[in-house]
Amino acid sequence: MLCWLTPALGQVTVELVQDTSQFLIGESIPLAVRITNRSGQTLRLGDDPDWLIFAIERRDGNSSIIAKISEVPVVGGFDLETSQVATKRIQDLTPHFSLDGSGSYAVSATVRVTAWNREFTGAPKVFQLIHGTKMWEREIGLSGTTGDMPETRHYSLVQANYQRSQLRLYLKVTDASGLKLVRLTLLGNMVSFGRPEPQMDRKNHLHVLFQNGPHSCNYAVCDPDGQIIKQEIYDFAGTRPRLRLDEAGDGYVTGGVIRKPPE
Repeated sequence: MLCWLTPALGQVTVELVQDTSQFLIGESIPLAVRITNRSGQTLRLGDDPDWLIFAIERRDGNSSIIAKISEVPVVGGFDLETSQVATKRIQDLTPHFSLDGSGSYAVSATVRVTAWNREFTGAPKVFQLIHGTKMWEREIGLSGTTGDMPETRHYSLVQANYQRSQLRLYLKVTDASGLKLVRLTLLGNMVSFGRPEPQMDRKNHLHVLFQNGPHSCNYAVCDPDGQIIKQEIYDFAGTRPRLRLDEAGDGYVTGGVIRKPPE
């Protein structure tokens, strides 16, 4: 006579890992899921499209489930041997959920083991969505077909204070209304006593110079899609780095010494 034993919940554990617990609204929210197999047998995971499911709940005020725009794609089957740990990394949860307000949220992950017809859910991971402080803004027109009305976009430099100890500078690119986010780009950490120097060049690329340390500045150039196309660090050396435009309307840094990248 055969006796089928139902696996105990502790035989498969799910743990969520995040490097930070605060994010700017619209920022990418990465997440790692660690799956530990202590069942005594090899598990086959990842073949089904719904083998790993995420849910987000708002935690401040009245708790509510956040609407899901789409499933988070986690594809690719694999075997997880007993006593082994597998880590699945999610690049960004933001596009898949309606996360449009500041506050406290909790994300959870559920692993479905098809062979056992069982689901395993890990403890929720709490994170905060915060507003930043707008430090500068400018509207630009995109080059297009001659005679057509050019598309307008809105540049904003936004400062966010993480954990009340670390300032970060972001470039936020939206449509003209400010309602549709094109991209939110982290430019880097900055000191509390400095203000960024923005300059627009003839191609409507944004050049930003901002102090990121006691004796250094970060220099970034971004295109109208919010993509960083150039980034350098300048150290103070006799003179402080400054941002300038040449006669052709191209941006450049004068003063200081550019830091050589590591070998």
